[in-house]
Amino acid sequence: MPLTKSQVMTLLKENQNARGIAHWKKKPRPLKSYGIGLTQLRKLAKQIGKDHKLAGQLWKSDYYDARVISLLIDDPKQVTREQAERQVEELSAGMLAHVFASCDATLAKTPFAFDLACDWMNSQDEVRRRCGYSLLYELSKKNPRGMDDDFLLERIEHIRKSIHDEEMWVRESMLTTLMGVGKRNKKLNKAAVRAAKAIGPVDIDYGDDNNCEPLDVLKHLTSDYIKQKLGT
Repeated sequence: MPLTKSQVMTLLKENQNARGIAHWKKKPRPLKSYGIGLTQLRKLAKQIGKDHKLAGQLWKSDYYDARVISLLIDDPKQVTREQAERQVEELSAGMLAHVFASCDATLAKTPFAFDLACDWMNSQDEVRRRCGYSLLYELSKKNPRGMDDDFLLERIEHIRKSIHDEEMWVRESMLTTLMGVGKRNKKLNKAAVRAAKAIGPVDIDYGDDNNCEPLDVLKHLTSDYIKQKLGT
């Protein structure tokens, strides 16, 4: 039997993480949180199951964890372009962008994902550009119609030329895209490696309390695993 919004909120409260809550409260945020990590939220989402109606209800919550669950349980067959355009405006200053457009996102599984990525990568809105590149990273694992090598080579060149002029989180998404695209085949790998060398270090500030460092695209694309996989 499908869970209700109230039951999901109870489930989240039962799984709250005191350490995560303390970290969340270190700086002002537009949403509250039960401090649950993404790995645990994924497990809870699988337990809940796909439910488009419930996803819509949870999206209206003022809890970050509930909104993440919403994105994880939504049904890609029922998500519309209009819904995506509305939600991208409601990402709480980009806080939910990572789960919305990457992390095996539901949005990347919709039939309009590639067209959406193309539109958003060229948007004047920086959150849409960030999500557009994140979507392209997810799609680099698939073969949507229109996403051929010529298209991806053009996108690699665009990243090479424009990444240092972009907003910080767009830069991060561009790096991820460059890595994903560069893993597809020999031709794209060669182009992505060349671009990564030309780009050099990319400045991304993850904050004083975060040990993350910018993705080392060149290291990933020239790893022994990728060389063996692509026969380079």
